[in-house]
Amino acid sequence: MSFFKHFKKDGGNRGFQQFGMGSGVITSADGYILTNSHVVKDADEIKVTLGDKRTFDAKVIGVDPESDVAVIKINAKDLPVAKLGDSSKLRVGEIVLAVVIHSVSTKRSRGGLLALKGRTNMGILDYEDFIQTDAAINPGNSGGPLVNISGEVIGINTAIASQSGGYQGIGFAIPSNSAKLIMDDLRNEGKVHRGLLGVNISISRRIIG
Repeated sequence: MSFFKHFKKDGGNRGFQQFGMGSGVITSADGYILTNSHVVKDADEIKVTLGDKRTFDAKVIGVDPESDVAVIKINAKDLPVAKLGDSSKLRVGEIVLAVVIHSVSTKRSRGGLLALKGRTNMGILDYEDFIQTDAAINPGNSGGPLVNISGEVIGINTAIASQSGGYQGIGFAIPSNSAKLIMDDLRNEGKVHRGLLGVNISISRRIIG
């Protein structure tokens, strides 16, 4: 599935509007959709188009910019639901597929290999635990599924390493297990609760005289 977000801009050019495109994963038959925070954050209007060409208005249930996960909801019933796989069972070198959306009516899958697990220190998010893959992920496909050969969603496509803005061989996805934990918090509470550990460090010197 794909969706458009609509922004209204204030300022010099009156009537100027901006549109963006993203992807998502249907996680419940009654219309809850998992996607990226950066895809829907600050949008004034979100329209979701399903594979059968039906279009719905969506509302934001919750966003977590620190992990780049968001949940939105459409008013629908009996939707096909994606199965979330267990990302802890992923093995480096296994085949994965990224669902690539060229337009609302054109969707394709591109295969690649899972290159790394637990990729951190990328400077993209506050909380990072990425799956790295060479399956082609294009701009505009953020929030879409990364699936294994069994058709299970094992990641949410989030970012690419690129100097040109186009795909250059490396993509990053949020593991499905992490995304599900955050999704459950957003659905139930509208926000994510994280524990903090307070530590005070002091240096003691032993003086011998």
